[in-house]
Amino acid sequence: MAQPSRPLIGLNVDFIPGSKTSRPHLRLNQGYTDAVLTAGGLPVLMPILGRDGDIRTFLEPLDGFILTSGLDMDPRRQGLPRHHAVTPMNERREEHDRILVRMLIDRQIPVLGIGVGMHQLNVATGGTLFMHLPEDCPRTMPHCDPTSHGPHRHLVNLKAGSRLEEIYGGTELLVNSNHHQAIKQTSDLFRVAAVAPDGVIEAMEALDPNWFCIAIQWHPEADQSSALDAQLFECFVQTCARQSAGLAIAA
Repeated sequence: MAQPSRPLIGLNVDFIPGSKTSRPHLRLNQGYTDAVLTAGGLPVLMPILGRDGDIRTFLEPLDGFILTSGLDMDPRRQGLPRHHAVTPMNERREEHDRILVRMLIDRQIPVLGIGVGMHQLNVATGGTLFMHLPEDCPRTMPHCDPTSHGPHRHLVNLKAGSRLEEIYGGTELLVNSNHHQAIKQTSDLFRVAAVAPDGVIEAMEALDPNWFCIAIQWHPEADQSSALDAQLFECFVQTCARQSAGLAIAA
């Protein structure tokens, strides 16, 4: 009997420009592909394409997409001034991701956004960001390790009745945190799904019950992630598989 095929899960990557000692290259934390494989999916890394037609063609065979973490979005693209604490991602990645995120939203294929992937989804649909939590919300708890010597961990509270609560099986979770920005106001397409004890938004999910789109601020792909985080990838991949099978039957 033929084995069922693994759902194809796209992942965007970082663009690292060339220097005097290295050529331009692409980069992605291996934790993402390991998590997808373990959950039963087949990871497909998306290069920096930049053109609408090429991005559209790349997305055609995919069953779902993970928007990966990275550096900050450039505030100037949001009509805001430069900020001393913001480290913008390379402009080639940002332009590519801008087109990609718009297409993912329009097509409503299953999406899991992580880190800046959450910010991209929110901004693309009209939401806003805090540029730098220590300045914008000085009374908040630490959300990253200022020494950069290791992961920072803190609790998040999952909203009752959210998809995340169903996936994780509880209302409280200890997560890997490494961010200085955060969602200020969610767009009309999303609702808050989790907050830190200080009120900072840590996750959001699509209001449309037919669209699996969950975005989180923490890092379930990190080496320090828990078995509970693995459930998030498993649920995402299983959703991609079910929807792919449903489309195949309908065709």
